[in-house]
Amino acid sequence: MVHVVSPFLDPGPRTRADSLAIVQLSRDQFQPVYLQDAEGAVDGYAEGAVLNTRFGSFPHSTLIDVPWGSLVRASVVDTGSRGRKRKRTTAEAPTPEAASSGAADTPGGTETPETETPGPTSEPPPPPLPSSSRPPSTGVKQAVTAASGFVHILPPTPEIWTLSLPHRTQVVYTADYSYILHRLRARPGTRLIEAGSGSGSFTHAAARAVYGTTTQDGPPTASNRKTGRVFSFEFHNARYRAMRDELASHGLDQDGLVTLTNRDVYADGFLVEGDDDDDGGGGGKNPTMTSPEADAVFLDLPAPWRALPHLTRGGSSSSSSSSSSSSVDGVKTEDNADSKAGPSAQPSPLNPNKSVYLCTFSPCIEQVTRTVAVLRRLGWVDLDVVEIAQKKILVQRETVGNGAPPPRDVEEAVARLQAIEMRTRAHNQQYWREREAAESGAVGDGGDGGGGGGGNGGASTAMDVDSPTEAAAKVKANDATGADGGAQEESPQGEEQHQRQQPQLAQRPEMAAGSRPWMEGRLTTRVEPEIKTHTSYLVFAVLPRAWTAADEAAAAARWPCGNEQGVIGAVRRDLRKEQKRQQMGGNKRGKVETVV
Repeated sequence: MVHVVSPFLDPGPRTRADSLAIVQLSRDQFQPVYLQDAEGAVDGYAEGAVLNTRFGSFPHSTLIDVPWGSLVRASVVDTGSRGRKRKRTTAEAPTPEAASSGAADTPGGTETPETETPGPTSEPPPPPLPSSSRPPSTGVKQAVTAASGFVHILPPTPEIWTLSLPHRTQVVYTADYSYILHRLRARPGTRLIEAGSGSGSFTHAAARAVYGTTTQDGPPTASNRKTGRVFSFEFHNARYRAMRDELASHGLDQDGLVTLTNRDVYADGFLVEGDDDDDGGGGGKNPTMTSPEADAVFLDLPAPWRALPHLTRGGSSSSSSSSSSSSVDGVKTEDNADSKAGPSAQPSPLNPNKSVYLCTFSPCIEQVTRTVAVLRRLGWVDLDVVEIAQKKILVQRETVGNGAPPPRDVEEAVARLQAIEMRTRAHNQQYWREREAAESGAVGDGGDGGGGGGGNGGASTAMDVDSPTEAAAKVKANDATGADGGAQEESPQGEEQHQRQQPQLAQRPEMAAGSRPWMEGRLTTRVEPEIKTHTSYLVFAVLPRAWTAADEAAAAARWPCGNEQGVIGAVRRDLRKEQKRQQMGGNKRGKVETVV
C-alpha cells in the first residue's frame, strides 16, 4: 500500500490525482471534489470525469497538476448525454447463448455485474495507484477552453472544509474551534479526546493541530517520544460510518492519527480497544481496553455531565463498593475522585503525569449549569464559561457617482442639482428644435438655432449619435450660447450663479487632475448586516495532576523537613510583635542618621 500524506496536513505545491481539492465558485461558496485521472469516457463525457457548475463545465484533467490557487477556465463539454448509460452496439450485444451461459453460471439465474458497489459492511476498495505510476491517458478527449466561466482551485484546509462539508449535525465553526484548541493547549504531540464527531469539522482541525511528535524529559529517544493523536467517539452508527469513510478518503486515519469509535460514552466511557483486528467500531475478539492518556478533552454532547464521571483520575468503577458515592443532578459521582481505584475499576483515560484541559460545547445555559455543578463535584478547577460572537467590521469609503466626492454641505448639493436640471432643460429644448426642423424640412446652417445640422448641411434626427470630438465641441458651444441659440451676455449675477452651480476643480483639491479616486470620500466603518455566529456556550476546566505517595516522597527527599538553618518569622504572637518593634526601631534610627 502506497503511503500518501493527507492533503489536510501536506497538500504539496500542486494538485494531484486521487486526492481531495476544494473548488471556489464564489466568495462564500465552495465545493469539494475528488480529482480523478480517468483513462476513458466517464458518464458519457469524452473528456473523462467532469465537474458541472453554474459557471461552466470543468474536466478533471484541467484541474490536475496545477498550482494551488490557480484560476481554471471552463471548457466546452457536450452535456447532452450527461448521466446516461451508453447504449450497446450490435457488435457488443450479447448473443442468446452467451446470455444463457452467463445466467447459468450465476446463482439464481441473474447476470453478474461487471463492478460491484461496496456496501456498508463490505471491505473498502484498494487504494488507486498514484498518477506517477499510471500509464498515460490515451482515451480521453482534449478539453477545449470555453469563452467564459472560471473557478479557483484551493487546497483542503479545516477552515475551507468547514464551509463545504456535508452537514450531518450541528457544525463547530472556525471561530469556535480555533479558540477551543487554543484553550486546550493543543499542539504537536497532544492526545485529545473528542466525544460527538458529528460532521467532522472539529475532528479535522484537531488532527492538524496535534499532528507531529513531541519529546519530554530530555533529548528525544524512542521511549519518551510522544505522537499526537485524536480519539473520536460517535454514538450514531450511520454518522459513524460516514465519518469513517471520510477519514479514510482524506488520509487522516493513517498511522493512527485519528481513531474513530462507535460507542455510547455515557455508559462505556472513553477507553480505546487495543485489538488490532478490530476496526474501531467494536466487535473484535477479546479486545484489550487501554487508556488513551489524553491531555485534552472536548465534549460536544447533549448531556456532557453524564460523561464526566468517566473523566477522573481514579477511573470509572463498575462496583459501588469501591468508594462512597453521591448524586449531583442525577449523576453518580465519587466523593474522592483522586482516590486509588478498586480492583474492579477501569483505568483512567486521562494522562496521569500532567494537568488535563477540558471544554464542553452546549447551546443552552441550563446545560452549562448542570455541567458546572458536576465539574466542581469531581474536582475540576479554573472553571470558565465563554460565548463567542463573530462579526465583521466593513471598512469602505463613501463615494457618489463615478468616484466623485460627496458635497460638503447642503448648498453645494443644491447647486449640483440645479446644474443637472439646467443641463436637462437645455438638452430637451435642443431636441425639440431639431425635431421641428426635421419635420418642417428646414435646413440649419449650424450658426443659429443651437446646432440644427452641426454644420454638415443635413437635418439631425433623434437617432443621430455624435462622435467624442463633436460632443466636446457641442459642450463648448452650449457654454458660449444661451437656451435660445443666441449669444449669452455674461453678467456678474450670472457668473456668480455659474460658479455656485458648477464648483471649479481648483476649489476641490480632491477633484483636481492627478488625484487618486480610490482615496476620495469619507472613510467609514460599519458592522456587517448579518452576523454569522453560533450561539453556544463553551465551558472550560482544568483537572490538576494527582499527588501520589511517590510524589510526596520525592518532594520530601528534595526538601527535607527538620534540617532548616533558620526560621523565617516567629510562630508565637508575642515574638512576632517584638520583631515588628525592632524592625520599626531600626527604620527610625536610619532616618535620624540620614538627617544628621
